[in-house]
Amino acid sequence: MIHVTKTYLPPLEEYTEYLQGIWARTWITNYGPLVLELEQKLKNYLGVKHVFLVSNGTIALQIAIKALELEGEIITTPFSYVATTSSIVWEGCKPIFADIQRDTLCLDPQLIEQLITPRTSAVLATHVYGNPCDVEAIEIIAQKHQLKIVYDAAHAFGVQYKGQSVLNFGDVSTLSFHATKLFHTGEGGAIITNDDQLAHKIGYMANFGHNGPERYWGLGINGKNSELHAAMGLCVLPKVTDLIRRREEISKQYDQLLHGLGLVKPMVAKHVVYNYAYYPIIFPNEEVMLAVIAALNAEQIFPRRYFYPSLNELNYIDKQSSIIAEDISSRVMCLPLYYDLSVDSVLQIASIIKNVVIQ
Repeated sequence: MIHVTKTYLPPLEEYTEYLQGIWARTWITNYGPLVLELEQKLKNYLGVKHVFLVSNGTIALQIAIKALELEGEIITTPFSYVATTSSIVWEGCKPIFADIQRDTLCLDPQLIEQLITPRTSAVLATHVYGNPCDVEAIEIIAQKHQLKIVYDAAHAFGVQYKGQSVLNFGDVSTLSFHATKLFHTGEGGAIITNDDQLAHKIGYMANFGHNGPERYWGLGINGKNSELHAAMGLCVLPKVTDLIRRREEISKQYDQLLHGLGLVKPMVAKHVVYNYAYYPIIFPNEEVMLAVIAALNAEQIFPRRYFYPSLNELNYIDKQSSIIAEDISSRVMCLPLYYDLSVDSVLQIASIIKNVVIQ
């Protein structure tokens, strides 16, 4: 079977070497040496000031919202994974959806100001498929209205904008290190900030509020990750450059093979060094897309409708219209893309798509 993605696993002997050290120390969690080493190496690799390794990308969002003391309304995107919206609701805030740009599929900054009310506390935007939002336009609006900015950067590991990490924009960025991601720790995530005071707050919030074993700074939750997960991250991190290069090669093969079929890819913003996290294609309509999915599934090939449905249609929020997001979500899907996807598999996938589309 060919799935939309496949977890990259490093050579077993490399991981085992880290495990031997863990067994010798018998230090499994509570900020062991491997967690601290990975955090430092991620700071260096990403070019950011503070990195907090946490248990997953969703808790990263929840801690970010809590640390920024957000309340009331948060303007956000309807085109993202459900965790972007559910984290807002979970933390007692109300998501207010600004529709997306049709070309980049990211939140449209031109729609933000008309949604701002006295209850608005922040903008939470997603770098969709790793494609950066218009961070400069969002920054101008946020400063004008004294709003906080959180970026769901789950797909944006290693992405650069104008010569620096896209994670340097906003008050906080969050990452997912789930097994399906470009860089992963099996399960995990991270919170990124360049604000020292906010970093101090995030640090204790992610560890029950602890300030030493018997003292507490304030309210906290268990967001920690383990030495076992950090070991995986330390094995995967040195391979990221090669993994990106291979994904770029596969993406270019798809580009060539699918050219001329009337399929649309999201536009990557200017001045971006992209990470090729996904290969999304937008079909002319949902009927054609579903026919392609059925044809691929018949050959044990499983792309993914990512993202679907549009988040403004979730049943636990007030219905809000997002015409573009609803349209795109109904006819976009991501093709299989991972480090060892073979040329023959790419040819097969492209051939099946072509046969359906040109009928």
